[in-house]
Amino acid sequence: MMGIQAIFRRSELLLGDEAMNRIAEKRVIIFGVGGVGSWCAESLVRSGISHLTIVDSDRVCITNINRQLMATSKTVGQVKVDALKERLLSINPSAEINALQQVFTAETAESFDIGSYDYIIDAIDSLKDKTLLILMATQTQAKFFSSMGAALKLDPTRIKITEFWKVQGDPLARALRKRFKRDGQYPKRKFQCVYSDELLENKGHDATCSSKAQINGTLVHVTAIFGFMLAGLVVQDAIK
Repeated sequence: MMGIQAIFRRSELLLGDEAMNRIAEKRVIIFGVGGVGSWCAESLVRSGISHLTIVDSDRVCITNINRQLMATSKTVGQVKVDALKERLLSINPSAEINALQQVFTAETAESFDIGSYDYIIDAIDSLKDKTLLILMATQTQAKFFSSMGAALKLDPTRIKITEFWKVQGDPLARALRKRFKRDGQYPKRKFQCVYSDELLENKGHDATCSSKAQINGTLVHVTAIFGFMLAGLVVQDAIK
């Protein structure tokens, strides 16, 4: 136990025992552990979160190595959540990490019991699934934080946090709002988003193992900051 306490000694020095105990008690679920979600997970575990569920259906692809925490030349082909779980447990062996190789969809949504968590983190790429998660998460008592698009960006100083309806210059947020209006279904409450108003263009040629219809260029210093900022929202709220 003393070893685990030592892990968080610097954090405790800043936040105090009571705050660290509150952080350790919180239950968090992250949907999507790619370029954003994987760094969010690492930051949460290093900050003292000990009950974490990570959800992603993909396996590590060689083109993930440039930006995803658990993606290395040795983990290519492995299930993403399994590779990430191994990494997280190497940080805190006492953490309770639930790794689910699944997709959040209309068919699977109820199985996650998202209302049982204190925090729900959205790092999903799929517009349809992201829309559904936002609608369902904002009906729960859990705090909900969402990542907008982290691709096609280079300048870290343009990354910001604001309420969803105030996000400007982000195509994903625009597409989500359009879908909400089209379907006549809206989030039940306001929620904070990490976003950037920068939008560059792809200059290279697409070469990836992803099955996604559209692939955009991404860089780790941007995606990681998105993930760290999401983790920061959780920690700041937990110690209030």
